[in-house]
Amino acid sequence: MQTLITNGTVITLGAANRIIERGAVLVEGDEIRAVGQAAEMGAAFPLAQRLDAAGQLIMPGQICAHTHFYGAFARGLYIPGDPPKDFPEILRRLWWTLDKALDADGVSLSALVCLVDAIRHGTTTLIDHHASPNVIAGSLDLIADAVIQSGLRACLCYEVTDRDGPAKAQAGIEENVRFLRRMREQRPETGDRRLAATFGLHASLTLSDETLAACVDAAAGLNTGFHIHAAEGMADQNDSLSKYGQRTIDRLASRGILGPQTIVAHAIAIDAWEMGLLRETGVWVSHQPRSNMNNAVGVADVPAMLRGGVKVVLGNDGFSNNMFTEMKTAYLLHKAWRSDPRVATGNEIAQMAWTNNAALARQFFPKPIGELTPGAYADIILLDYAPITPLTPANLPWHVLFGADGSHVTTTMVAGQLLMVQRKLLFLDEQAIAARSREVAGQTWQRFWALS
Repeated sequence: MQTLITNGTVITLGAANRIIERGAVLVEGDEIRAVGQAAEMGAAFPLAQRLDAAGQLIMPGQICAHTHFYGAFARGLYIPGDPPKDFPEILRRLWWTLDKALDADGVSLSALVCLVDAIRHGTTTLIDHHASPNVIAGSLDLIADAVIQSGLRACLCYEVTDRDGPAKAQAGIEENVRFLRRMREQRPETGDRRLAATFGLHASLTLSDETLAACVDAAAGLNTGFHIHAAEGMADQNDSLSKYGQRTIDRLASRGILGPQTIVAHAIAIDAWEMGLLRETGVWVSHQPRSNMNNAVGVADVPAMLRGGVKVVLGNDGFSNNMFTEMKTAYLLHKAWRSDPRVATGNEIAQMAWTNNAALARQFFPKPIGELTPGAYADIILLDYAPITPLTPANLPWHVLFGADGSHVTTTMVAGQLLMVQRKLLFLDEQAIAARSREVAGQTWQRFWALS
């Protein structure tokens, strides 16, 4: 069956990065078949079902390079006592207590509410990093079920850590291996795949050499890299120096963790030599400006990394799935941090959020994502953004940074399937999910406070 999305302004992104006024996109199955002028496309494909964009923008869905679905229940959560004074306290008193409070329902519902948010804001591919120490075995299946139900696309992993003891560290390893094998067996390298997997690790400061070695051994033969937090503030750096006599990135490189399939989240407290290692090993470095500001951990030197050829991508670390907002935050943060309006240009932000994120997604899925070109996945969003100044490929990033936003998304499609039309979700009952989430979150909070 063919669907012709017509009568809109097509923004292709990708290498061509064309803007086609009065354009159209032909979708067949899970992929894009053709892109061009609406009149010509309509004549060429008269039998295709029509979806009238009514003058809206037609562009690729957004991609999130690093997120935490399980953190959804932190919204509105009261942490007893004085506010945490630093990042290690935030970890201990919030995240490492909240993840322990999750049960199976909490794992499922926290994922579902994030997926609803993603559909609403036009984020169609997400790379998640999960933790639930009391629900390890099968936790990735629970999240996968939610992803399948939503119709979105996601890459999943479980964070291995030593902080809950050796038995749970081993259970985390086994969950990663099991899910990676499930993806290999059930999702062939050709055809439609909305799920993918990688191997999750928490951070250097909670992983011994023995556990890192066990993870490297377990990952052998699975064609996977790792997804790990690294140098998210000085605590990770200080821990690595005091225990191992090496800086964080040096340690991870020497233990076989870094490579072209690995995602390193944050990379804030690093020096020039570590930055060079990130480039040399070909890792993907995910930047999460809203989270970094909230945790007061510093600012990653993204302008220098991009200048040096490091593959920097954009995530949200569990903040809202409005990646347009993450782009705007990155654009402003680096200017304020450097006291220089010339840094973090619109083109650099677009490189992270669109070009690099799309290249990262291609590591996990067999067809191109993040571009409207023939052969790419039909992951498409419509925005009711009416430019008040000329819109061109050259100035597109600035229209997004100062105008278009996830709140403008009216329609979301993934793999040729409409998930939201005119802001109405088609497969998820948003009100029922929110009501059930409030109930499960309340129960989770009670366990959280008992653990605090």
